[in-house]
Amino acid sequence: MLDAKATVGAASAATAPRAAIATEVAPTKSAARTPAIAIVLLGTGVVGGALLKLLNTPAAVSLRLVGAANSRRQQTDLPSLASRSLREQLNHQGDARDNAGLLAALDAGGAAIRVIVDATASSTLASRHAEWLARGYHVVTANKALAGGDLSGWRALQAALAHGGRYGDSATVGAGLPVLSTLRRLRSCGDSLLTLEGVFSGSLSWLFNQYDGSRPFSALLREARQLGYTEPDPRSDLSGEDVARKLLIIARNAGFSLGTDEVDVQGLVPEPLRALDPESFLARLEELDAPLAKLHADAKSRGCVLRFLARLNQRGRARVGLVEVPPTHPAARLYGTDNQFALTTTRYNTQPLVIQGPGAGPEVTAQALLGDVLALA
Repeated sequence: MLDAKATVGAASAATAPRAAIATEVAPTKSAARTPAIAIVLLGTGVVGGALLKLLNTPAAVSLRLVGAANSRRQQTDLPSLASRSLREQLNHQGDARDNAGLLAALDAGGAAIRVIVDATASSTLASRHAEWLARGYHVVTANKALAGGDLSGWRALQAALAHGGRYGDSATVGAGLPVLSTLRRLRSCGDSLLTLEGVFSGSLSWLFNQYDGSRPFSALLREARQLGYTEPDPRSDLSGEDVARKLLIIARNAGFSLGTDEVDVQGLVPEPLRALDPESFLARLEELDAPLAKLHADAKSRGCVLRFLARLNQRGRARVGLVEVPPTHPAARLYGTDNQFALTTTRYNTQPLVIQGPGAGPEVTAQALLGDVLALA
């Protein structure tokens, strides 16, 4: 089909006047003003900044950014939005933050497809997703707070989807690894998830892939933070709450109506360190060393290694925490920030279906967001 079109085009070029050819190749100004997909971006942090770079590539030629916002300021001026320094500009100039203004810009764009991209971790913004879907907007997100939060929020999301809006959530689990899409495909074919096990955190994967007792855990944690693998406050990772949200998102997509209180979360932050301000916590990281050193030594004495696993069984029992696994276990053979999702289903029951790959990083997460936006066309 492509070759045939190329041949026809070549034949036309041979006989058509040059002016006509130029008219066919170059879009008119009015066409250029009407993109197929208009988007507003909420969040211009690490992931949002990576997405802005992708919007300046040929892959995003059908998209028009009509609004962008950080937590304090926003921009809807098209020339400013086209600037490659938009992220930096929003730090010191732009209108005061106002969702209504962003949605007005989205409506005024004339695009057939209007998309709100949430690249934040804000629970306040996540609580608006269902409302936006009900109003006819599409939502693409890396924000886990709604789908992985209270069960009432999940149910509100499912009800809102009946209005026609689509929810792009590939970036919420595995930084875009094809976990949710695979699970949905299996369910549409009549398959059912029986059990799930895996490593759902890139930062915790890296930490325990590296931790062999030769260096204190606190030293590895500081290194992971410097490399950008953890949140600025590593308790966001160490608490296990982020992993629990991912587990809830997968479980709910598989048909398990689990509430947040039904996930047993065994975090790694001792009670005395949980209520500290971030600076005080970072100053006391060494208090993590002795408990983890003992767990490591005990596991090693049994020929095992430590891994931070999420597990869901057939009865809907969900658990997140540190466990010992033998060297033959799939999670014992991970590398770097790899995530791993082992799905045992009615049809994949002799051996699980394993999805594995980098599960952290702004570039792959931003790519997942872009892919979900493009899939709306």
